[in-house]
Formats: sequence, structure tokens, C-alpha cells
Amino acid sequence: MLHCKYPGVLLSFAVLLSTLTACANTPFAKNIEQSLQADSRLKENPVIFGAKQVNDTQKQPTKSLPADFPEDIPIYPNAELQSVTPTNDNTGKFSARWLSSNPSNFIVDFYRKELRSNQWEVIQQPEDGQQGEFTAQRNNSEVKISIEPKTVANTQPNQPQATTELIIEYSPSTTTQTTPTANPAITNNPDFIGPVQPGDTISQSELPQTVIESQQFDDLNKAPQELQQYIQDLAALGVLSVPINAAKSNTATNEFQPNTNVTRRQYARWLVTANNAMYSNSPSKQIRLAAEGNKSAFSDVPKTDPDFAAIQGLAEAGLIPSALSGDSTQVLFRPDAPLTREQLLLWKVPLDSRQGLPNASLDAVKQTWGFQDAAKIDPKALRAVLADYQNGEQSNIRRVFGYTTLFQPKKAVSRAEAAAALWYFGSENEGVSAKEALKLKQ
Repeated sequence: MLHCKYPGVLLSFAVLLSTLTACANTPFAKNIEQSLQADSRLKENPVIFGAKQVNDTQKQPTKSLPADFPEDIPIYPNAELQSVTPTNDNTGKFSARWLSSNPSNFIVDFYRKELRSNQWEVIQQPEDGQQGEFTAQRNNSEVKISIEPKTVANTQPNQPQATTELIIEYSPSTTTQTTPTANPAITNNPDFIGPVQPGDTISQSELPQTVIESQQFDDLNKAPQELQQYIQDLAALGVLSVPINAAKSNTATNEFQPNTNVTRRQYARWLVTANNAMYSNSPSKQIRLAAEGNKSAFSDVPKTDPDFAAIQGLAEAGLIPSALSGDSTQVLFRPDAPLTREQLLLWKVPLDSRQGLPNASLDAVKQTWGFQDAAKIDPKALRAVLADYQNGEQSNIRRVFGYTTLFQPKKAVSRAEAAAALWYFGSENEGVSAKEALKLKQ
């Protein structure tokens, strides 16, 4: 049937076969053979036709965090991970993107608290109540957290019309064995109070002399005898700086002026320096100095103030009352006002206990200390006064003022008394004194 129906087709096919057979070894036949062969490159690089080709070395986004994602980077709980994109340079850097239905100010408040509690040094942060970007560093690693509200297009019923985009960019430590270099902003600044923050590459020998060299004062005999050793130990540790007016006038002085009232700025500077010197080998217990880019917590302590780093650092750590700690009335620091006894306790005791201060009542303070003037103590300072009693023989009140039934909370503190308070940090059973820190330094 087939040969009858299509005689022309069969005849043409037969002619073609005979032609190819006859010309099997001719160039024409070889060209036809090569044109009909499969591409040999497909054996080494198989592809799916129609698919977009991707470079093998290019890393693609995923929807899961890396196994080595740092635990100390806070993750906002009410956010859904959208993508994680590693970089192509094999440095461990990555960018992770989340979406959350919560307002951006909620997320900003979350990271403002969590970064601080996880011991990140915040270099940049958004203004209160506004979205923006956090930049924080820890152990030479850096994290950037961008928080921005977004509008949702083509929303479904019962779906919010706005969402918040959260992007975390993490750069792990890339520190290698390099030669330390000095930071001119520190070594050329006579008002720098140190010690150097983790991540700086200044060696111990390059620190300011007010930190690494002992101080000697010619007027220690004017201090109360029971306080002289405290001053001497702190001076040997390099904690006590000269009065700020002497530093500005470039006038060298060997006088400590032990009976002069200590100002709030001087005590803030000594408090930070003493604490960090005592815990020089424990970065987690050090007070981080504020960066120049941080917004000042007090209108009378601008970024140009020589003690801005210490005062702002105390405010950001919640150790002195400010708007950052929820006290909206504390807009002025009054840096050159005399420090009072109750303020000395309020700033120092949290660094002894390393925990929240206990609740305190006026009756509790009367029953423990027996102060006749307990009613004159500011309610905010009552908790610090009560907590100091629980420190036994290492309480600041006992060490500084001895036995007394009058606390005189509004009385100004002398420079010698401030030094006595800063001579010891810690509880009665566990702490460190300037004398012990001096032995470690030597």
C-alpha cells in the first residue's frame, strides 16, 4: 500500500541513500555528518533549554539564616525572614531582610535596648521615635540595622496597608596580625580619659599619660588621714586627673586640692576612668565611652565638651538619670555644680552591685542606717542608700564618711571623699580595689 501511494517519496529516499553511500569518503559527506552530530560541549556543560544561565560562583539568596549567625545579634521576634544574601568575597558578610507588621518605632525601641544589653557599642542610632539606621560594633565586628516603613500595594482584606522593612547587614571580624597604629584623635587629645575602647588598635604604650603613668600630688597631707591612702592608690593607678581649668590653661600642677568640692563633671570622669582601670581585663564590665556622633543627652554638655564622652557614656549606660533612662525632667547635667552625697551613691552603687537597685522605703533606710535626716534623701537615691548598706564593710558610706547618724544628702562631696568612694568596686564578698588593680598593672 505504501509503495503504491507514495512512489515519488520512496524513489527520492532511495536516490539519497545511494548518493551518500557512494560519497561516504568525500568532503561533502563529512560536512553533512558533522552537521548532524550532537554538540560535544553539552557533555561537559549540560543545560536546561529556556533556563537563565547563572555563574557558578555567584551566591544566591536564601530564606534561612546561616548556621554561624551570631547569637549576640538581636532578632526582632515579630518579623518574618524574607531573604539572606551572602557576599561573593568569602568574608562571611551577609545581608538579611525581614518584614514586620509592627510600627517602625516599636522596632527601633527594641534594638535600642537589645544592642546595649548585648554589649554592642552603638556608633549611630535613629532619633527617638523615628525610623533610621543603627550602626554598632563589638569585638571588631560590625552590624548595621536599617528600619524603614513600607506601603503594601494591592492589599488583601484584613491585611495591613503598611509594613516595616528590617535589614541587617553583618560584617564579621577581619582583624589579623597587623602592626598597631595610633589614633591621632586620641593621642593628640589631652582631655581623652581612656581607656581605649575595644576595637581600637592603640597599644598600651601609646595611651595618654594621664592613664598609664602614676600621679603624684604634693598636698596629700592636707587630706583627712584616713583618706590619704585611697587617694595615693588611685593616683598611682593614674585615675585622678588635674582640675579641668588647669588643663585648659596648660598650667602644670601637682596639687590634688583634696578638700575642694568635686564637680559633677570631675566625678563623672573619675568614675568612668576608675571603673575601667579596675576592670581593664574584663571588657564586659567596662563603661563604654560615647562616640562623637551620638546625640547629647544633656543640652549643657555639647559634643565639644572635653568630658562629653564620659558623661554621655554614663547616661547611655543608664547610670545617671537622663531622658535616655526615662527621666524627661533631666535635660541639664550641670557639669560644674558640686556633687552631693546622694548623687555620689546614686551613680556609684549600681557599679558595685551590677544589678538593679532594690525597692526602698523611708522606713527601711531609717531602720538600717538609722539616719536622723533620712526624710531629706531624694526618693531616687533611697534605693542606692539602702543597697549600699547591704554591702557591709565595703559600703561607700562607711568607707567615705565613717560612722554617722546624719547622712546630709545635699552636702557637697570633697575631692578626697570622691576618691575614697572610687577606691573599691564590687560587693563585700567579690570586688576589686585600686590597690589590687595596681598590683596587676605592675
